[in-house]
Amino acid sequence: MRYWKGSMASFLLAMGLFSCSAIDDDLSDCPPDEEQFQMEYQLRLVTNMTTELETQLTTLTEIGVADALREHLKDIFSDRAHDIDLSFYDTEGALNSLYHKSDIIDANQTSYTLTLPMRKYMHLAVANIADNNQVALEDEQHSNTSMLLQSEGKTLNSHTTGLFTARQPMEVLEGVDQTFNVRLYMANSAVALVLDPKGHTFTDMKVYATGFARQFNISDSVYVFPDESPLIRADKVETGNELLCFCSVNFPSHDAETKAAEEKTLWQLKAYITKTDGKVTESVLDIKEALKAGNLKILKGELDDDGAIRPYDSRIGVSVMLDWNEGGSYDPDL
Repeated sequence: MRYWKGSMASFLLAMGLFSCSAIDDDLSDCPPDEEQFQMEYQLRLVTNMTTELETQLTTLTEIGVADALREHLKDIFSDRAHDIDLSFYDTEGALNSLYHKSDIIDANQTSYTLTLPMRKYMHLAVANIADNNQVALEDEQHSNTSMLLQSEGKTLNSHTTGLFTARQPMEVLEGVDQTFNVRLYMANSAVALVLDPKGHTFTDMKVYATGFARQFNISDSVYVFPDESPLIRADKVETGNELLCFCSVNFPSHDAETKAAEEKTLWQLKAYITKTDGKVTESVLDIKEALKAGNLKILKGELDDDGAIRPYDSRIGVSVMLDWNEGGSYDPDL
């Protein structure tokens, strides 16, 4: 397994001291070693999506693609949380979960009144996991094992939500008004391939992205990479014009600094175009620029007479196999 640490976005956790009862200030029923706090959560999204769309898609036709991509990714790069999962852990021994709460909020902020014993905690939070059918929150009984884990398989669908996490050491004190500021990190990212078909016709086209992490360890913000990366299906985005667009949502790639050499491929796009004669052309695009958490990366190119993709960015390597068949194999250096 291989690892790297991720970043992006912010999350505000404000904690103010309140009375034990939400109805009155009678503290007679409060355990002496517990304090009650009002916890206010606010989700703030920071992403490069707008910048990437405005700098990469600039012509009148491309602006139509940008609008279609923005709509396609509205539930990924969103400043609203559908659901939230909160856990408070012991900081000693087995790092067990001491308190857990999950809720549907459908908002960018919410608040709760919680009663917690006075002690030190490791607080972990996850947003938008409930409706993501490709990633699950696993092993959350202990802070050091809690993770976002992608489904197993050689070929997988794209993530269906933008995933956010937070981690924060905290200490509940007796009789003290406290405020905790906790940063939330977006854990996944997106890739879009935009192509000019140049008038060429074909009967089918499939696009996959590969070379990304499969697991995110929440407490230490570490990505774990499989020995063999699955193919993530890129969904076709209807552009309303002649340009083609395919988009995948997945975990990030390796960072360039974690590779033995910066010139190695960090991730790939694989496209398979079935031409009108029934033959399939495979194009493999090698990308050496890291795809980071919270980022959208747009790659542009065109189709040639053989159905091969010709990227506009000269830094992207491409290998083409004409008359490709599924019996062939390709082992990328990822």
